[in-house]
Amino acid sequence: MATPNLIVHHLQVGQGERIPFLLEELGIPYKLQLYKRSPLLAPAEFKQKFPLGASPVLEDLTDPENPITLAESNAICEYVLAKYANGRLALRPEHKNYADYVYWLHFANGTLQPSIFRRAQSRGMVAATDPRYTSNDGRVKLAVSHVNKRLLATGAWLAGDEFTASDVMTVWCFTTMRKFEPMDLSEYEGIVAWLKRVGERKAYRTAMSKADPELDVEAGLSPKGPPLVEAFAKAMAAMKK
Repeated sequence: MATPNLIVHHLQVGQGERIPFLLEELGIPYKLQLYKRSPLLAPAEFKQKFPLGASPVLEDLTDPENPITLAESNAICEYVLAKYANGRLALRPEHKNYADYVYWLHFANGTLQPSIFRRAQSRGMVAATDPRYTSNDGRVKLAVSHVNKRLLATGAWLAGDEFTASDVMTVWCFTTMRKFEPMDLSEYEGIVAWLKRVGERKAYRTAMSKADPELDVEAGLSPKGPPLVEAFAKAMAAMKK
């Protein structure tokens, strides 16, 4: 197999950090193109690469006759695993924890991240006592408790004893995403211990140092979480006026 020729386009302080993390874990070479928010969303040059402005975007130029441009972090993850991982970071159908692996691989983008984002939006529009906020808050707490219960049960990783792509896909929701929606994880012992294990992985540290060198990684991994993105906090406050 030819050496992969991959370019990752990453909108900084965003979910695109998942892909460098994945590639570092797999030891797959890649080039990283960074973009700063302008002031919150993708700048014009990113949209020239992908019109929707959705990050991350992966370019696969391994086959010059068939260049690939792919967005959506879940899709990129599955594409890389299928083409270049040689079975690493994924569980096969015959594995006893295969169903758990598939479920948690998609839980972050299917349930957890949307719930957190909806709460962030409602926080910016209504009071904390408003049913539209309290309903979203309840959904977030239920989803977070669900993850915590799973990690307490395994004592290790989301799919079981093995670190897999399901962990890669989920980490951002409990680290960098908290720069947009605050979340104190102090009472969730399973998640706090899991984040400590993630923070000890060389691939995670390397990926974050490349993707967001100005980000306080320790704050993201901490129970209390990092400070909010200033521009986002101002935008949310303005919505209530």
